[in-house]
Amino acid sequence: MLNAQDVAAASPGNAWDFQATMLPKVSRTFALTIPQLPPALRHVVANAYLLCRIADTIEDEPALSVDEKGRYEAGFVEAVTGRIDARSFAAELAPRLSDATSEAERDLLRQLPLVLEITRTFTPIQQAAITDCLKVMCKGMHHFQGVVSLRGLDSLRDMDSYCYCVAGVVGEMLTRLLIDYEPELVTQSHTLMRLAVSFGQGLQMTNILKDQWEDRHHGVCWLPQEVFSRRGVQLNDLQPGQQDARYADAMIELIGVAHAHLCRAVEYTLIVPARHTGFRRFCLWSIGLAVLTLRNLQEHLDFSAGAQVKVSRAAVAQTISLTKLSDRYDPAVRWLFAAAARKLPLTTLGPNWDATQSVPRAWPWRRASYLDSAVSRRNPEDARFL
Repeated sequence: MLNAQDVAAASPGNAWDFQATMLPKVSRTFALTIPQLPPALRHVVANAYLLCRIADTIEDEPALSVDEKGRYEAGFVEAVTGRIDARSFAAELAPRLSDATSEAERDLLRQLPLVLEITRTFTPIQQAAITDCLKVMCKGMHHFQGVVSLRGLDSLRDMDSYCYCVAGVVGEMLTRLLIDYEPELVTQSHTLMRLAVSFGQGLQMTNILKDQWEDRHHGVCWLPQEVFSRRGVQLNDLQPGQQDARYADAMIELIGVAHAHLCRAVEYTLIVPARHTGFRRFCLWSIGLAVLTLRNLQEHLDFSAGAQVKVSRAAVAQTISLTKLSDRYDPAVRWLFAAAARKLPLTTLGPNWDATQSVPRAWPWRRASYLDSAVSRRNPEDARFL
C-alpha cells in the first residue's frame, strides 16, 4: 500500500521539471503541439492536459467498478479544487491502478500534488477554466461508464454528447484560456465556443474510429448503434477482420461526420489572428494528423488494430513542415486542408448542430454559466455557424 509520505514532496522546481518530462510520456501528439503555444499559454495548457489525462486514467482503469470510478472521479475534482488533500487522494488511488494502466499514467496519478503545485500558480480565470472543464468531464465520464457496452451508444446524438463531455469541454477550456490571453477575441467568443466543441469532437471521433478494436477488447464500444443498425449491422457481433460492405458503409458515414467537424475546427483556428502562429500551429497540427488518420481509415476499412491506421512519422513531419509554411495565410491553410481531405466523405451536420443539447439535464452543472462568463457580447457574424 502506498502511503501519503511516499508521494514525492511538491516543490516548485520539482513540479515544473515533472510536468516537462511527463508530457511526452503520456501523449505523442500533445508533446508536439503544446510546445508551439506562447509561454503564457503553454504551461497552463500542459498542466490542464495532465489533469485531464488523470481523469481519463480513472475512467479507463479496468480494476475499478463503475461506482468506484464515479467516487474517484468526484474525489479527483475535490482534490483539484482543494476540498480534500491531493496527497492523500493519490496515495489511496494509486495502489488500485492495475498493470493495464501504463507506468507513466500511474506515475502521473501518484504525483498529483506536483501537478497541482503548478495549477495553484495560475490566475483565478485560468484555474476556473480548468476546474470547470474537469467537473463536466468527470461527471460525463461517470454517466457514460454506466451506459456503454459492446452494443455501443444508442445514437449519433449520444456519441455527440459523449464527445462533448470528454473533448468538447476541452475545446471550450482552451478557448477561455485563449480569450484571456488575447482579449481582442472577446467579440468572437460565442463563435469560438461553438466551433471549439466541433474541434474537440473531430479529434475525439477520429480516435474512437481508430481505437474501436482496442476499446472492444476492454469491453466498451463508443460507436453509435443507430448508424450501423440502419445497415443491418449489430455492434455486439463485430469481429476484427470480419467486416463487410455494410460495416464499411457505416464507417464512411462516421468518417464524413468527423470530417465535417474538422472543417469547423479549421474555421476556429483561422479566427485567431495570424500573428499568433504558435496557437495556429497547435490547432493545425492536430487537425492535420486527424485528417491523415481518417484517410488511413477510409483506405483500410478492414483494419483490425489502431496501429494499422496510425499516421507514420514521415507523414507527421510533412504535416508540420507544410503548416509552418502556410499558417499565416488563411487561403493557404484552407487550400492545404481541402487538398489533404479531398477524398474524404463529408456528412452535413445541419445548421443547428449542438452537441450540448443531448447532455443529460439532471447533471448538477450549467454549461451556460461558464460559457457566458467568457462572452462580453456576441458578434452578429456568429449566425454563420449557428
